[in-house]
Amino acid sequence: MGIIFKQSFKNTIVIYLGFLIGGLNTIFFYPGFLGDTFQGIVTVLLSYSNLIMPLMALGVHYTIIKFFSVYEEKQEKDKFLSIALILPLLVGIPVGFLWNKIQDFIVNHFITEENKGIENYTIVIYIVSICCAYFEVFYAWSKVHLKTVVGNFLKEFYNRAVVMILLLSVSFGFITKSDFIFSLTGFYILRTLIMMFYAFKVYFPKFSLKPPKNYRKILSYSLFIIFAGSAGALIIDIDKVMVTGKEAFSAAAYYTVAVFIGSFIEAPSRALTQILQPLTSKSLNENDHNEVNNLYKKSSINLLVIGGLFFLLINCNITELFRLMPKGYEQGVLAVLFISIAKMYNMFLGNNGPIIANSRYYKFTFPIGIGTALTVYFLNVLFYKKIDMSTDGLALATLITVFIFNTIKLLFVYKKLNMSPITRQTAIALCLVILMFFGFYFWNFRIPEFKIFNLPGDPIINIILKSIMIIAIYGYIVVKLKVSVQINNLISKLKK
Repeated sequence: MGIIFKQSFKNTIVIYLGFLIGGLNTIFFYPGFLGDTFQGIVTVLLSYSNLIMPLMALGVHYTIIKFFSVYEEKQEKDKFLSIALILPLLVGIPVGFLWNKIQDFIVNHFITEENKGIENYTIVIYIVSICCAYFEVFYAWSKVHLKTVVGNFLKEFYNRAVVMILLLSVSFGFITKSDFIFSLTGFYILRTLIMMFYAFKVYFPKFSLKPPKNYRKILSYSLFIIFAGSAGALIIDIDKVMVTGKEAFSAAAYYTVAVFIGSFIEAPSRALTQILQPLTSKSLNENDHNEVNNLYKKSSINLLVIGGLFFLLINCNITELFRLMPKGYEQGVLAVLFISIAKMYNMFLGNNGPIIANSRYYKFTFPIGIGTALTVYFLNVLFYKKIDMSTDGLALATLITVFIFNTIKLLFVYKKLNMSPITRQTAIALCLVILMFFGFYFWNFRIPEFKIFNLPGDPIINIILKSIMIIAIYGYIVVKLKVSVQINNLISKLKK
């Protein structure tokens, strides 16, 4: 677990720095400098890009992680990586030629009349999606060599830092709001190029058009695994896309803020998964099921404990946090709760996803991906359009979908591989989170209202005091009850 902890620790720091900057962007700079309408436009453009990206990548980023450790000879590795660079072009080039028709279809069928202004920027969807596809390919390239920190920095910190710089440029009048969108696109291109040069520095292959011996397995896996990559994007990004089919762009901006806040708790999961993916694949390729099971249990309890703390910090302070934002954003309180519960369940599964995707049962990702897409779509239609629950309905649809299909994946791994992440510590962690949630959610310190730089000061003090209490109580109980061996060992080392 040494390399896992070392790189996960670095990745977690980078991710939380990125989330800190992203929080400033989302909560203060976007609403203040760009406005909710343009924030909504940017959100929808990036959401469409995220939806299309897995198709553009053709599952190659998962395929690299699955198969790279199989090859022992450099020649076969080089053939494999060469074909990995070519496959995304099989989709990217035809989509580029047909883009005018595709963008017309998007604008005419999924955008309301009041939101037609987005058609001036739809080329951004294509450019960003293909850049992100190749970024993920090169990132996977470095992951299989257990080099994750640079890619993680570019994925989690770079984009948010660029957005902050561009938003400040808008506020000072250096660029227009339209310039912001196209400048951001340019930085996506630059990010992909940086990742490419780094991947080549880590391992530079001798390029070959001759396919590797197992190319049929590679093609089959890539096609099936597309749906594994699509499912995660569909669950969140289809919500933002559907908003603009019914409401103004401002509604998409409000929902984006709620999703961002609710997703804050999953940063450790993203950091850990980046190193767990290649290690899980390697262990499965070597038929080392004991190591896979060990990684499964450890990743689950540690992510649950850390995610539980951030779940409490966010939801027990959410009302006060929204008091710091412009009017309209406070409607996302319930959405934050639903999204954060869904993220908690994702974290509890640990490396369940990589286990399925890299095992011989990878074809199971196909029905899971299709089922996830259909379920979240029809539940969105039910809760958002028919019952008219507003964006709370979208978040509820996300939660229900995640609960159904995560449970299916949990049971599938248990039945097929006889592995489960559930232990006695799991029950202790869940009980602790539930008790502390109900203990802290419904009250705040009674602090007189006052202003700090034209912002309400009392919510800030409330958040600080409440957070200190939650961290102290939660941390003490987790350590005292030895919920996580790894966390206790880490604390013991720090004391020394």
